[in-house]
Amino acid sequence: MIGHTASMRVAVLHGAVLIVLFLLQFILPAYHHGILTRIMVLAAYAIGYNILFGYTGLLSLGHAMFFAAGLYGAGLPVYHLQWPIPLAFASGVGSGVVLAAIVGFLALRTVGVAFMIVTMMFAQAFYLLTLFYAGYTRGDEGFVLTQTMRQMAFGEWTLSLAEPGVRYNAALLLFGLCLMACLGLVRSSMGRVLIAIRENEERTTMLGYNTFANKWTALVISAAMCAAAGAAYGLLFGYVGSTFASIHYSISPLLWVLLGGAATTLGPLLGALCMFYLVDISSGYTTAYLLFVGLILVLLIVWFPKGILGTLRERRFKWLP
Repeated sequence: MIGHTASMRVAVLHGAVLIVLFLLQFILPAYHHGILTRIMVLAAYAIGYNILFGYTGLLSLGHAMFFAAGLYGAGLPVYHLQWPIPLAFASGVGSGVVLAAIVGFLALRTVGVAFMIVTMMFAQAFYLLTLFYAGYTRGDEGFVLTQTMRQMAFGEWTLSLAEPGVRYNAALLLFGLCLMACLGLVRSSMGRVLIAIRENEERTTMLGYNTFANKWTALVISAAMCAAAGAAYGLLFGYVGSTFASIHYSISPLLWVLLGGAATTLGPLLGALCMFYLVDISSGYTTAYLLFVGLILVLLIVWFPKGILGTLRERRFKWLP
């Protein structure tokens, strides 16, 4: 009975979050409408990162590689080959999955700090490749996908991803799918195995589970979500550049997850939302906004040592996934 009640609470909470996000588009001013669209895409990226870091216990500093793989995998075919949007999006996700399958096979042979360093090295190599092939990628300058390139034709009807309403709902759809996929995963038998690996990998191996295969699968799923977020970012906002492959975009999802609460399904959204508005508001008052943001983050960590939702779950809401 208790388990059924908790499941009902989880379903209601997640459904309510998605309904609120859907309704906000009708009342938010244009500026915040655009910001929330961007936040939802980046929160989908953070959800993917959270599967590997929060639930599996693997600290990666190379996830910008998967985000950028999706970004370029979708952006380059549209820009150079005029591929249709659905095919380009699938290409972006596929690029991230293939890259993760190869990188994971090598990187997962290391553990702890070594895994973190190896993933960072792969990501830096990918970043340098985007600069080396600047003839196609335009390097740090990047390239813009025009409004015409971001249109989808359905018979006589044309849908433009440059239109704010379409862009918002596309971002919401991506976030909703990633959120529900994450919730389903962590509440499944595989999700329990991943948590067991995080807590004690040796004991999980002794129980007969193939920990390498489970970690590799978690990495591929994580990369697929990150690549989907990268592909959506390029197609929705019309810009593709090497900046998104830099180390900064590997650290950002880590901060969002830690702030919102690692191993919580809604923590990535809350962390991305808080971080984005902290930077946005503080930068309007001072050029030293990073100092202000750093102080706020320190205070939040003191009050919420396991992130906002992680600490709330520990202290009061035990049923939060």
